[in-house]
Amino acid sequence: MSETAAEAAETEKKAGRQERILDAVLALLSRHGISGVSMRAVAREAGVALGLVNYYYDDKVTLIGAALRRIEEQDVALVEPDPARSPEDSLRAALRRVADDRFLTTEYLSLRLQLWALAQAHPDFAHINTAAQRRYRKGLAALIRAARPDLPSAEAGRRAADIDIVQNGLWLTALLGIDRAAIRRSVKRCEDIAFG
Repeated sequence: MSETAAEAAETEKKAGRQERILDAVLALLSRHGISGVSMRAVAREAGVALGLVNYYYDDKVTLIGAALRRIEEQDVALVEPDPARSPEDSLRAALRRVADDRFLTTEYLSLRLQLWALAQAHPDFAHINTAAQRRYRKGLAALIRAARPDLPSAEAGRRAADIDIVQNGLWLTALLGIDRAAIRRSVKRCEDIAFG
């Protein structure tokens, strides 16, 4: 194996280990909240040595921060424009993604609730959460503007904020018991806000 191929394989292996560690953090947060996350518990959940967790992350705060940033990237990906679709269809698809079955599981909704609570637990987490929300709303506003170029930027931003609130409410109420009709109405309400 050439040196470049070996380096690429090692980079991929490292990324895979870090993904397992972050998956473990998110699973523990979902099940036990912040009190259930320790370096040792994460290592056990990920099936890696404690030293490996300590190698990648200095402490619990940096470990949880990395997991929060990973969720932020997933959230921002929800509002990425789809170049294969018209701006209107791209916006509709983004608005419907939050109601995908993968986001309506008890495990995911519990995780989401824990992530919101983390913002109160540490200023670093609050900063990450606020930045993530801004990025999500900015991406959503850009989709709205692409579909409705007649709207001023400020109005697209207000609509994105309103939609974000409706979507978060959808997730909170889904945690209490999935009512498919109410979820469909919430998605329709988001479309009405975006296109109205």
